[in-house]
Amino acid sequence: MTLYFRLLAILLRSWFSARIKLTDGAQLRGRVWPLDLDLNLHMTNARYLALADLGRVDLILRSGAWRAMRRGRLGMVLGGTSIRFRRPLRPFERFTLSTTVLGWDGRWVYLRQIFNGEHGPACIGVMRTAFTRHGALVPPQKFIDLSAEPGWVLQPPAWVKAWSELETEFVPQTHAAH
Repeated sequence: MTLYFRLLAILLRSWFSARIKLTDGAQLRGRVWPLDLDLNLHMTNARYLALADLGRVDLILRSGAWRAMRRGRLGMVLGGTSIRFRRPLRPFERFTLSTTVLGWDGRWVYLRQIFNGEHGPACIGVMRTAFTRHGALVPPQKFIDLSAEPGWVLQPPAWVKAWSELETEFVPQTHAAH
């Protein structure tokens, strides 16, 4: 239930706050509530991923990119993630979630999301997302041309490309039954 309230707050914020550029990234402020906790009394691992989803929604809404997605009838799917936990976020601790576009290639848009607590970085995640239409992938550049500056290109850093290649390499290939 707490995620629904957080989503509602993000939707309201997107209507009443100033627009941001997709390229500038977004920041969400939050607090660790009792329903976010695991048995160790710190934010549970699954909650980081759920809140990261909300961070991406916030970036898309406040940048106006959702309009381009709607016009193009695009969906967005998460294609891979790597999470590193640095330190726990404790009950009622305030945090800021920063979402930044690192770049894109012919298939993926790469994002970095950092949860900063009262004592520094708590969790750092790198994600790759893809745009879809009717179940097929849409090259990110088409979306970027609609939602940001046309022709703008941001190459992902070399370490992001290496991570993505490693992710792809470890995906088992499935074959249709004969």
